[in-house]
Amino acid sequence: MTGRDERALLRMAAMDPAAAFARARALLEDGGGILALRVAALAAKELGRLEEGLAYLHRALDMASVSDAYAAAQVRMNLVGLLTAQGDVTGALVHAREAETVLEGPDADRLAANKACALARAGRLDEAHDTAARALPRLRDGHDPAALNGLLTNLGLARAFRGDYDRAEEALEEAVSVGEDAGLSHQTAMAKGNLAFTASRRGDVPRALRLFAEAEPGLTGERLAQCRFDQAETLIVAGLPGEARPVLTAALDAAMAHGYRCDVADGFLLLAHAELADGNAEQATEAAERARTTFAQQNRTGWMLLAEHVLLRARWASGERSPVLLRSAMAIADRLETGGWADAADEARIVAARVALSLGRPAGHLLAPVGRSPGPASAQIAAWHAKALERSARDDHAGAVAAVRAGLDITEEHVEVLDALDLRARAAGFASELAEFGLHLARSARELLAVEERRRAIARPVRVRPPKDPERAAALTALRALSIDHTAGTARGGVPSVPPADIADLEATIRARTRRRPSGALPPRSAEATAVAAALGDRALVELIAIGGELHAVTVADGRPRRHHLGTCGEAHREVGLLRYAARRLAGHDDPQTLTAFDGTADRLDRLLLAPLSPVLGDRELVIAPTGALHGLPWAALPSLAGRPFTIVPSAGAWLHARARTPSGGHTVLVAGPDLNHAEREVAALRRLYPDALVLDGPDARAEPVRDALDGAAVAHIAAHGEFREGNPLFSRLRLADGPLMVHDLDELTVPPGLVVLSACDIGRAAEGDAVLGMAGALLALGTATVIASVTPVRDEATPIFMTTFHQALATGRPPSQALAATPRTTATTGFLAMGAG
Repeated sequence: MTGRDERALLRMAAMDPAAAFARARALLEDGGGILALRVAALAAKELGRLEEGLAYLHRALDMASVSDAYAAAQVRMNLVGLLTAQGDVTGALVHAREAETVLEGPDADRLAANKACALARAGRLDEAHDTAARALPRLRDGHDPAALNGLLTNLGLARAFRGDYDRAEEALEEAVSVGEDAGLSHQTAMAKGNLAFTASRRGDVPRALRLFAEAEPGLTGERLAQCRFDQAETLIVAGLPGEARPVLTAALDAAMAHGYRCDVADGFLLLAHAELADGNAEQATEAAERARTTFAQQNRTGWMLLAEHVLLRARWASGERSPVLLRSAMAIADRLETGGWADAADEARIVAARVALSLGRPAGHLLAPVGRSPGPASAQIAAWHAKALERSARDDHAGAVAAVRAGLDITEEHVEVLDALDLRARAAGFASELAEFGLHLARSARELLAVEERRRAIARPVRVRPPKDPERAAALTALRALSIDHTAGTARGGVPSVPPADIADLEATIRARTRRRPSGALPPRSAEATAVAAALGDRALVELIAIGGELHAVTVADGRPRRHHLGTCGEAHREVGLLRYAARRLAGHDDPQTLTAFDGTADRLDRLLLAPLSPVLGDRELVIAPTGALHGLPWAALPSLAGRPFTIVPSAGAWLHARARTPSGGHTVLVAGPDLNHAEREVAALRRLYPDALVLDGPDARAEPVRDALDGAAVAHIAAHGEFREGNPLFSRLRLADGPLMVHDLDELTVPPGLVVLSACDIGRAAEGDAVLGMAGALLALGTATVIASVTPVRDEATPIFMTTFHQALATGRPPSQALAATPRTTATTGFLAMGAG
């Protein structure tokens, strides 16, 4: 075999491991020697057959040791990579040292790439970086793209681990380019997966998820397991530890089954992070201890520090506030800094500072070094929170307020790259503790409103149309088809014909495609009290704010903001739960006892929420921005609001944005969904009010035609069965002839309707604590001015008269909130609210 043939065979292992393995096995059957064994070993590792690959290399080393010292050194070079994957980093570095004394030229540089990987897995980041950097110029001048790609990938990873994300991306993008130019599909996929990992560490979750999706089809064996570990880390970073856990456990199982013991240790460390992010300090401790033990067995002392870092954070999360924890945090921070883990060192110092403050000790010196490297957004936010606490403890009120603002700045920058509503809501949650401290610091109603509005604006984007995604659209269509089959099977009383797992898989595909989109959101814009006051005119704003366990309100009336303490959040939440329970019972049938309970609960809530504000509010029209469980309150049941125009909004800023929407002057759409006894009667009555309306009923009321008809409409009225999805609100739906119209479908609208009336049960609800995550919130975020929807079940036979009367009032020129206030209600229609501009 010529030198060119040898290079081609080794290159095949980087391009197509399966083909290389088959070719090497054929050569071995024909008496092939050391090279065939090396190629078989390299390919076997990539295919998930690590033990088999090591057996080939040990055979090759036995053969070479007898007669060819240089060939033996080449085998040792390959052993470095396979032993590292097995978790024998010490053995890998021993072979590297022996090979270094023999190999020269390009082979020495190929060895450097493998050694850099082993050093990084050992946690010796500076050595890994320097080893790769020294070999890079020579490989760039050489003619071995596979080795250059591998070295650049390892260099990029070393830089990413050190927190040097700019230069990490630089190296990894070059690795992708080298691999693509040389046709090294497998190695290109590896580099792209590591580029995704770096993008994730920088906080660009959509880009990371796009790159992972591009990389995964080209990966097998260990590389696929590593890619899925990195995807799990991205989900943790995005605030989705529950979704990360099954990805992690599946990757861990694969790593264990194939002998990738180095990855197993990494997987336990990630599992500890997931448990910690999910609030499970005890389970996090267990996983971190397993990771630390496994790292110790593998002599990966640098990575043991990261396990100790998680154990430290778990102690803090479990409530420990002791001098012992303070000393541990300081010591771990110093060791992490020395080991090159700058981001983790900062996080440990933040824990130390928080413990010191809780013990009444100075903390400024602990926080001084924090922030020298950019670090993940969550850590930067936590650092500013700690600085705010420390400055407040020194009675530096202005400094504390400035620290809160800086932390919220970081949060805004972080969410700007996110398009998916659920990712934005989760990312905003990173700053919830910081924002709450900012609320505690507020000394006036104006300051309190400013902090709360900023907090709400972060989670609630002003959207522009996202790019079209045919695969996402196809998944939505498939989900519709499966959903209607599943519903029909359930209705027949038998086992559903569609396995729930199939539906869950499609929903996961839609979520994944949505989360990969580049941001279609404009930068967050919070409302200023002056702008709110000017827009209100004769109206009054009531913004409810939870601070700790206490419920507060800021009112703005006559141009003046005022602050009010209302009571406990627990009392309000308890009464809302009772009222909603009674409303559900009354939607089914009249019951005097339940009606009495409903009225009594509504009276108590009125006394808690609105009666203390009545001297300020008078009989004005209201703009109400609830908080927490109050988003699900049927506000029209409160006596103070009977016959009074009001609108419910996610925030004062959201109300300003909704009011700024220019009326489209478009068409009217009337839709009657299936299996709803009174839907067609309701639409027939409305048709007399809107003789030129586009009517979709019967088999014509299909999801995609309805969605398309909504585009550019001035008024859209949909009477259909509604379903709010607890725990998954972006899959809340309206049932139509061919399946559900879901929140995700609404992203396809170019110009959302100006007024949307949803005559359906529960479809006005949102995820508790977040008015964005639901159908009404999504429509408002997309640009609809006003949504009329119910936050409770409604009685079908009551809605046609109610809706006809509402539209008649609307036809007189009244704004929607005034038309709704003029429409007589019963308990069966109490849940309908005006949301948005009103």
